[in-house]
Amino acid sequence: MITPRIPNQRAIIDRRALADAIAEQVAAQGDKARTAIVELLRYALAKGRDELARRLREKPSHGTECAQGQAFLIDQLVRVIHDHVVGHVYRASNRSTGERIALVAVGGYGRGEMAPHSDVDIAFLTPTKPTAWCEQVIEAMLYFFWDLGLKVGQSSRSLDEMVRMARSDLTIRTALLEGRYIWGDRALYEEGSRRFWAEVVTGTERQFVAEKLAERNERHKKLGDSRYVVEPNVKEGKGGLRDLHTLYWIGKYIHKVRDPSELVEVGLLTAAEYRAFRRAESFFWSVRCHLHAVTGRAEDRLTFDLQREVALRMNFADRPCKSAVERFMQYFFLQATQVGSLTGMFLAQLDEQFAKTKLGFFAALRGRRKRKIGAFPIQAEKLGADGDDFFRQDPVRLIEIFLVADREGLEIHPEAMRLARRDSGLIDASVRRDPRANTMFMELLTSRRDPETALRWMSEAGIFGRFVPDFGRVVAQMQFDMYHHYTVDEHTIRAIGLLSRIEKGEETEQHPMATEVISKVASRRVLYVATLLHDIAKGRRGDHSILGAEIAMKLCPRLGMSPAETELVAWLVRWHLLMSATAFKRDLADYKTIADFAGRVQSQERLRLLLVLTIVDIRAVGPGIWNSWKRQLLGDLFTSTEEVLRLGHKQYGRAERIAAKKKAVAALLKERDALIGTVGKQLGDAYWIAEPEDIIALNLQQMDISLDEPLTVEAHWYPARGATLVTVLAADHPGLFYRIAGGIHLAGGNIIDARIHTARNGLAVDNFLVQDPLGRPLNEPAQIARLKNAIADALANRVKLLPQLAARPSARPRAEAFEVEPIVIFDNKASNRFTVIEVGARDRPALLSQLARALFEARLVVHSAHIATYGERAVDTFYVTDLLGEKIEADTRMRAVEKRLIEAAEDRRSKAAAA
Repeated sequence: MITPRIPNQRAIIDRRALADAIAEQVAAQGDKARTAIVELLRYALAKGRDELARRLREKPSHGTECAQGQAFLIDQLVRVIHDHVVGHVYRASNRSTGERIALVAVGGYGRGEMAPHSDVDIAFLTPTKPTAWCEQVIEAMLYFFWDLGLKVGQSSRSLDEMVRMARSDLTIRTALLEGRYIWGDRALYEEGSRRFWAEVVTGTERQFVAEKLAERNERHKKLGDSRYVVEPNVKEGKGGLRDLHTLYWIGKYIHKVRDPSELVEVGLLTAAEYRAFRRAESFFWSVRCHLHAVTGRAEDRLTFDLQREVALRMNFADRPCKSAVERFMQYFFLQATQVGSLTGMFLAQLDEQFAKTKLGFFAALRGRRKRKIGAFPIQAEKLGADGDDFFRQDPVRLIEIFLVADREGLEIHPEAMRLARRDSGLIDASVRRDPRANTMFMELLTSRRDPETALRWMSEAGIFGRFVPDFGRVVAQMQFDMYHHYTVDEHTIRAIGLLSRIEKGEETEQHPMATEVISKVASRRVLYVATLLHDIAKGRRGDHSILGAEIAMKLCPRLGMSPAETELVAWLVRWHLLMSATAFKRDLADYKTIADFAGRVQSQERLRLLLVLTIVDIRAVGPGIWNSWKRQLLGDLFTSTEEVLRLGHKQYGRAERIAAKKKAVAALLKERDALIGTVGKQLGDAYWIAEPEDIIALNLQQMDISLDEPLTVEAHWYPARGATLVTVLAADHPGLFYRIAGGIHLAGGNIIDARIHTARNGLAVDNFLVQDPLGRPLNEPAQIARLKNAIADALANRVKLLPQLAARPSARPRAEAFEVEPIVIFDNKASNRFTVIEVGARDRPALLSQLARALFEARLVVHSAHIATYGERAVDTFYVTDLLGEKIEADTRMRAVEKRLIEAAEDRRSKAAAA
């Protein structure tokens, strides 16, 4: 390891002055000097850290210098402590040959780079089994480290033990690979280093590479297996520091390089790639050092609450349409992408070197006759480029290579990828207008094989963003929220991949309706291009749906689409959020909801396309977003709208629909179908229209059993909706809804849908669909019992709802990192009978209960509630009337209701109660 030169070292720590001060304390206090010595060491450590923190603040992008400075600081302290212990505590004037110790820095510390709160990894190396003197020295040093608050990873091994354990354990071998002499017996260290390279490394090069790559892949799987996770781990995540270190470790193991710069000399990286290596490494070290500085601990995950702070410290500023934190994270993801590219180039060169020396992965291929597919040579069973000017001869080949790779099921040779990345600038306006290039791009986009993989390669090479410049604008662009798990470009490519799998029938279990519907779609091209363009205008001023439709109108003709196809793509992009907004935030039992939606969609082809686009859009947001409740709602909306579009508005009237519903309920009740004519008579027409037949059957049986009961609460796991169905029968009275909601929240439930009915005899029949706050089912017997008891306690006033709800911890504590301004929207056109009130606010425990209480205090009656969450943001929709059953239409009344709801959304009452 080439030791870096640290500027103005004595401003960080003056080792000689510290050693003299310790010697003075020993001379003055003798054996009682330890406490004073620890204080001297603590002061030196704190002063050094303060100096390094100051330098980082002054030069916030010089992270590598900070990391090297931290290692230098620890080096000096280790040396001072060693000299004090050996010279004053366990002084031995005539040591035997076995009483020798070499202090070796290993791991990241051995590389000479440490974040402010990184572990201090030290190996104590002895010639043979440690003697009593060696053990005393090691123990005394460790106690000093612990007194300083350092987290020490230490090992004490003889030379033979070191060799044996390094052979058998990959982690130990990697740590020792970066071993660096700190202090002690240098001859012993040199002997250990010689034996490590001669007895551990020699002959195991290929095994080491395979094991390190397998270890890397496993690490990526644990952390999301994507370099575009929006809360990335700077150290361990895909495209992070550990991936860069892996390249260095492999280069060092194979070629014994002492510094990453020597990777150029041994042919594993070009000079330009090494500069990119250093640029990414310095940036990631800067981020990591700032993370440690901000949190005061070894924190390597760039969480939402820290992203804003680190962006500020690194001098990123707001720009029109893009905040400082979004610009910072975009740069982060661009660097992570660069690391991925470097890894591909590095491993390709390594394969070539192995092959040439008959060691490697492709040695068996030598001597085979070269073959070509079109203009592209096959190199080591990968698609290659024939010569340095291959793409300059015909820039359209930059598109064609990805199409051929997909068509033939081949990987692209990393050397060809290197050339493609270098020559991506050849894609100019003339290439973008070239009919051949556009035909090839469309064939790739709509491929029936694996368009996701080929498009991702194309994006990583920089070709995708050059050929479709609007796509280039969203590359590595993150959205600063808890809902979107991936950057816009990654989300788009994943959506295309999911669309392809649905079309091939590989997602039948998850998406049976989409699999059936996609086979009826008339234009595959429209669907794939709409998926590509649905988010392409994110990050610009204005509504990305409207702006995206404008982009579609310009781009689609260039791609060879007809005017009719272009118009359909633009329509889909413009309204790609309509179906989810209607399904999740509106009452699908209200006929006007379906009629309005059908009026916007207008054709069955549009409906099919919109359903599939909506599904892939939601699924590609990230893991855990899609669930059976969303599947059910979208399916219900699709089926109801399809019926309207097929039969027109002359389908069943109100009476016919109720009669059909009763017939379906009778079939479910079987021998108990008489309940429809007994207890069912108490239920009005609105109930029969609103509730699905399976829930009606359950309600009627519950009403029959509990005729004389003042309160009954039933809870059943409802797999069709992916939630627990909670039904409450009680004498109706003002405030019933918010109390039930409060009880459900106290029991750890989260309401995703609610329908509130009052029978003719004054009995409230309220149905709630409940999950836990993270969208998981509540189906354990203990959970259901807790729900029942909490609701009963809330309705009987046995608990004080407000303080207990305020005290509940948030299921999403990271939501506090986001500012979500509450908003209230009134809509008197969405329903013929009700005023629809939509409230957007930051999600938190019991938000629905507090909004319901505000509506109760505003003397409004809630008839149904529909809850949607988008990460940190919740949108709660209420269908309400006044006490006389009329809509809320007076401006003054709406303003008064809005004020109450804003106060509830901001949680002012709970904050006042807590204060």
